[in-house]
Parts: sequence; C-alpha cells; structure tokens
Amino acid sequence: MRTFTTTVAVAGFALGILAATTVGSRADDSKLEQLKSQGFARLAIANEPPYTAVAADGKVSGAAPDVAREIFKRLGVADVAASISEYGAMIPGLQAGRFDVVTAGLFMKPERCAAVAYSEPVLCDAEAMLVKKGNPKGFKSYEDVAKDTAATIGAPGGGTEEKLALNAGVPRDRVIVVPDGQSGIKMLQDGRIDAYSLPVLSINDLMKKANDPNLEVIAPVQGAPVYCDGAAFNKKDTALRDAFDVELAKMKKSGEFAKIVEPYGFSAKAALSTTRDKLCAAK
Repeated sequence: MRTFTTTVAVAGFALGILAATTVGSRADDSKLEQLKSQGFARLAIANEPPYTAVAADGKVSGAAPDVAREIFKRLGVADVAASISEYGAMIPGLQAGRFDVVTAGLFMKPERCAAVAYSEPVLCDAEAMLVKKGNPKGFKSYEDVAKDTAATIGAPGGGTEEKLALNAGVPRDRVIVVPDGQSGIKMLQDGRIDAYSLPVLSINDLMKKANDPNLEVIAPVQGAPVYCDGAAFNKKDTALRDAFDVELAKMKKSGEFAKIVEPYGFSAKAALSTTRDKLCAAK
C-alpha cells in the first residue's frame, strides 16, 4: 500500500511539474503570437547614432533597430515602434512590460545578463572621449579624469561610460549625466564638462555632425574593455529570444547581417568572434 501511495504521489507530482512547464511554455510562446497580432514590436532605444537614431519624421533607424526590424519581419512581425529611454531606465522598463525588447547598444555585463535575456552579440565597440582640441588636460583614461581633482566628465545616465568613470575613481559629483549627444557637445563647447564619453562610433558620428575643429577625439580610452551588445528581452520571453537568435544566426551566416551593420561602421566579424556566454561571464 505504501508503495502504491508513493507511486501515485510521485506520478501526481510529475504531472504537476509537466502541467506547470506546459503552461509556462505556452505563455512564453504566446509572446511572439501577440507581437504578430499587434503588428509591431516595441523597442527601447537611446537615439545615439550609429547604434540607434530617430529622424525628424519619426522613422527609427540605426544599426540595432535595423537588425531587429529585419529579424522581426522574418518572424512575422510587420514592423517596430521605438521609445527613447535613458540607459538606466531600459531594463526596469523592459521588466515592467513597457517595451518588448531593448535594441540600443546596451552592452552585455554579468549583472545585466542576470536581469534580462540577451540575444547573441549584435554590435561591438570600444570607448572614446571627446575633449577640447589639443587635449589640454592630457586625458587618456578614466583614471586620468579621476586624478585631476577639478575635472568633470559627461556620460549617459545609467550607461557603461558612467559606470567606468565611477569605477575608475571619478567622484559622483564630477560625473555629469548627459541626456543626449547634442547636449554633450554643447556642454563640452561651453566648458561645463572637460570630457564627454561614449562608444567610439557614437563619438565619431557626433564629431562629424558638429563639424567643430576645436574638438578632438581620444580613442580608444586606455584600459577600457571592448563591449558587445545584444537585443535584450524580458526573462520570461526566452522563447522569443531564442526565435530571434535563430534568425540572427541565419543572417550572420548568409552575409545579410554584415550588409546591415557595416555601413554604420560596425564590424560583423567582431560580433561573430564572441558569444553571449563569454560576454556574460566576463568580469
């Protein structure tokens, strides 16, 4: 009798697990069906060319949204709609359901990998600083900024550059949160900050648009790692992420991925040279 009871209990427990797993899987799989039905996926972006950009007519472009748009199209989702967000608000917004995916140069780090479900790598870049012509303070690294007790550095709020500066020892009150690239250029030109830090490609894009001979790019920043981003999904949407990864892999293999990202200045080879697992484990 004891054996029979135990067997029934175990069988019942197993069925319960199977039922819970099936329900969870259906809920996960339904995300793609939901996006197909509504006809678009909601993207969080930062309006930081060449990663992301929003034209005057509202059209969303940039390497990250362009890759995402093509992949979602292949998955049966007709289009994407973007909302501009500060980096520090992207993951909370994704977790709260305000976005379906973040495609914004949100570089992979262990703490972010624990909070979201990243795709395989999409865009890779190094860090740069924008300074006055001649680099009057001699900055080559974030540590150099920290050593100059009067120096200030601008960076996106919640972004990689803000954290790198703080980790290098720059006091919180000397790391100035900058809302967007044009504001960063203006603050540097007006002397309100001594350096402005963004990824190399973003800084180069700003320099091209500013066309100001009194500014200079320091790149790459010494001691700063090379980072790669990926499309970031809510942890409960891993089936959607996996479907995204399948199409991303096909595009990388066919050369379509390179055709999208390389005109923006990104290296397709760099994204192919590493993996999500490696990037999420990196210290």
